[in-house]
Amino acid sequence: MAEEPARPRRARPRRTEEDVESQDRAPAHRDSAPKRKAGVPNAASAMRSAAGQLAQLLGRAPDSVSSLKPTEDGWQAQVEVVELERIPDTTSVMASYKVTLDPEGQLVSYERTRRYSRGMIDRPT
Repeated sequence: MAEEPARPRRARPRRTEEDVESQDRAPAHRDSAPKRKAGVPNAASAMRSAAGQLAQLLGRAPDSVSSLKPTEDGWQAQVEVVELERIPDTTSVMASYKVTLDPEGQLVSYERTRRYSRGMIDRPT
C-alpha cells in the first residue's frame, strides 16, 4: 500500500499582546434591552402581513388593523373584520381578532376576541 502524501499544515496567526489586552477589555455590561432579531419586518410590513394572512384563513378581507405592537417573539396585532354585512352598514357584525406573528412575520396564531355591531361605540366603564 502506498502512503498518502502529507497535507501541509496551516499556520496559526500569532496572538500579540494587543490581541490579549483587547479581549480582556470586553464591555463590562451588555445592553439589557431586548434586541430584535435579524429579518424582523418593520411595523408597516408586520401590519400588512397580519391582515393578509388572516384574510387567507378567514376568507374575508380585514376592515382595519386597530393595534400593532412588537413582542419578544415577533408581533401582535388586533385586526377588525366584517363578519356579516347588513343594511344599513352601521348594523353590520364586526369581529376583532388577536393575531400573533413570529419574528419573520408569519402567522403563528389568531383568536377572535370580540363581536360587535359596526355602529357600536365603546364607552368607559
